[in-house]
Amino acid sequence: MKTDMNALPESCVSTILSFVSPAEACRLSLVSSTFLSAAESDVVWARFLPSDHVNIVSGSVAPVKFSSKKELFLWLCHRPLLVDGGRKSFKLERSSGTVSYIFSARELSINRSDDPAHWIWETLPEFKEVAELRTIDRIEIEGSIKTRALSPNTLYGAHLIFKLSDHAFGLDLMPFETSIKMGNRVRLGTAHLQRPDKKKRLLESLMYASRSEMLRKHWGMGGDRRGGGVPSEREDGWMEVEVGEFFLMGDGEGDEEVRMSLKQVKGYQLKGGLVVEGIEVRPKS
Repeated sequence: MKTDMNALPESCVSTILSFVSPAEACRLSLVSSTFLSAAESDVVWARFLPSDHVNIVSGSVAPVKFSSKKELFLWLCHRPLLVDGGRKSFKLERSSGTVSYIFSARELSINRSDDPAHWIWETLPEFKEVAELRTIDRIEIEGSIKTRALSPNTLYGAHLIFKLSDHAFGLDLMPFETSIKMGNRVRLGTAHLQRPDKKKRLLESLMYASRSEMLRKHWGMGGDRRGGGVPSEREDGWMEVEVGEFFLMGDGEGDEEVRMSLKQVKGYQLKGGLVVEGIEVRPKS
């Protein structure tokens, strides 16, 4: 016996749609006029928004204008929201509604970043400030986020967003050590910040080849660490490299803290020219 979809109560359809993904809800809206009407309801789109979305939106640097939950959802997908005084950027992934954050350089712990002899701070439109390394022998960058701020049942990747200035030096003599720590679980790895200019990279490798090999042998880089990440260019013109990944289960994760770090502290060679915008935590496809 065939079921007339239009015979289903709209409230029933809204409840059904609230348990699928945003992309599936949009596709199902084509089934019938009842589904189309239900797919526009606040009942459905409220389920696609984070449970704390009211607090997030109220903490926005700029006002957010919307007349429905669907409108708010689409706003958060297409316009990253600056929150916490502009120190963080919040965004939703359109097809699934999963949460992403970018933590600005000011929101990170960067060793000696308060000393202008080592780091200088510059103002950019994306965030209030980015940090540019002048010269230092040890780099340590760390960020953290509570699991309750992210989406459950999601594999996340943490990415350092950076640029290398034209006068960058000493950043690739050894790979950076990376780590992701959540509770008593630690995932170690390495990352490389390679300069896009191949000629300069080749010249630097020839000049420092023997020292680089000596440092690697002395400090024994490798071992149980995950293979080294390599940088890629972002749509906004910045570079990014993966610091690591972690998987959030359902509500069983509680409210743990995820700590992400990237450091180069062995060898004590001087380095400079690294520009840090922040760390992005986003779902992996």
